[in-house]
Amino acid sequence: MAAIIGISAAADVNYVPTVKVNAGSEISYNDTISIEQSVQGNGYSMQYLYAKANAAELKEYSHGSGSLDSEMLLNSYHTNKTTHLHDAYWNDFDEDCIRFQQTVTSWTYAPSQFTFGTGYYAQPVNYDSLLKEKTWIKNRVAGTSIHNEIEYAHAVVKDIDAIVKAKSNITYDPVFEGVGYSEFRVDEKVDNGRIHIGALQASPGNQDWSKKFNRAWQNPDLEIDEDFVGTYHIQKNITINAPYKWNKPAYDWLPCCSSGMGAVTYYPPGWSAKGIFDCTCRPTALSQYKPAWDGTKAQFPRQ
Repeated sequence: MAAIIGISAAADVNYVPTVKVNAGSEISYNDTISIEQSVQGNGYSMQYLYAKANAAELKEYSHGSGSLDSEMLLNSYHTNKTTHLHDAYWNDFDEDCIRFQQTVTSWTYAPSQFTFGTGYYAQPVNYDSLLKEKTWIKNRVAGTSIHNEIEYAHAVVKDIDAIVKAKSNITYDPVFEGVGYSEFRVDEKVDNGRIHIGALQASPGNQDWSKKFNRAWQNPDLEIDEDFVGTYHIQKNITINAPYKWNKPAYDWLPCCSSGMGAVTYYPPGWSAKGIFDCTCRPTALSQYKPAWDGTKAQFPRQ
């Protein structure tokens, strides 16, 4: 969403979703977004951009009155493939990436006035807003958050390049393998304003991978909290690469039934758990086995 008054803007947006479904239990999904934007002019502007590719997130927000000359490029993709053939081959794969590049060649504060309406109803509207800009990225696989914010500025010149990548691969042995890569590069000059820079990286020893980001603030591996008030030129490069692997081998415990208590066998006069222990359970989860099942053979016999 963008509200731009008195400023010329050009933007190209491409969105290409692709879904492929194979017979039975293989599904692949690809989602690609590309945005290019160029803005030059004088007046008041407000821009909001939020992008999410599963575990990767980015938010960009800015507003202010004055003259603006900037360019922006966003590329995002999300790939997912699920293979659920049977218990021996059950896999979920996700790969996500967002890259955001922005160059603010010149952004200078100045009050602006516009007249809305015509004739008797014409009314002047004054815009007198100092410059504010915020860029924030989050990587939920790695438990990473990086934030850069400018407030109450009179002039801004800025280059930013942010990359968020997340990959997870789950094989139901169960084995979970993931990697989260985050890169944040900023070169900014701010005249008479406030700059805040923050970063947080979760500790691998203090988290369940499925709740990693929610617990990142507990004993983090990295915590940055910086504020600068005045006129500054700041260059900061932050790169975080966090591979992760969790392996909990499956134990040889009642492997013959895929549905547990949901696959109990009917023994007159009622249902009984006997089928789980003697491997004659009914294969309710996998309909392709039903026609060949005679009630006496195990669905997945022991080797």
